[in-house]
Amino acid sequence: MTVEVRPASEFEDVRALLGPKSPQANVCWCLSYRIPSKLNRELRGPARGEHVAELLRSGAPLGVLAYEDGAPVGWAAVAPRADTSFARNRKIPHVDDLPVWSLWCIRVRPGHRGEGLSHALIAGAVEYARAQGAPAVEAYPLDNGDARVDLTMAYPGLRKNFERAGFAHAADTTSVLSGHPRVLMRLDLR
Repeated sequence: MTVEVRPASEFEDVRALLGPKSPQANVCWCLSYRIPSKLNRELRGPARGEHVAELLRSGAPLGVLAYEDGAPVGWAAVAPRADTSFARNRKIPHVDDLPVWSLWCIRVRPGHRGEGLSHALIAGAVEYARAQGAPAVEAYPLDNGDARVDLTMAYPGLRKNFERAGFAHAADTTSVLSGHPRVLMRLDLR
């Protein structure tokens, strides 16, 4: 198995990880934290994928994809916090005014879980942010201890995986997802 993580640039590869089976479905496409709430509610069905395609064409940083033997098998969303709703989120605090990047979604395709891809995705997202000049990367994972987490709701990642990647606890939040508190983890890149 050969795994390579690189910046998302091909729409079909992004669609393979984030797109719906049915074109009319209103799946997230990893837009809910990326765009204003009003626009997120307005974009329906195929318009969601079209918006992602436009973002890719514009060169906006969307995230990274993991490829296993050339096929896309994992996704991590990472972008400047200022370009996300985390810039205004009342439940997730700002530690300081550093122009950090946010890493908020990790997705591994079924059939490829348990292979360490989430670790490769976190590392790849950090390297991408570093290459773009990010002074630090923040994540907002679940602090689930040893409790099981529904895989659908595990998209922000787990605290222990970010600790393993060198992130440190920077603040508690008032955000709870699937019954688990989320914490603010940070990795300084300076």
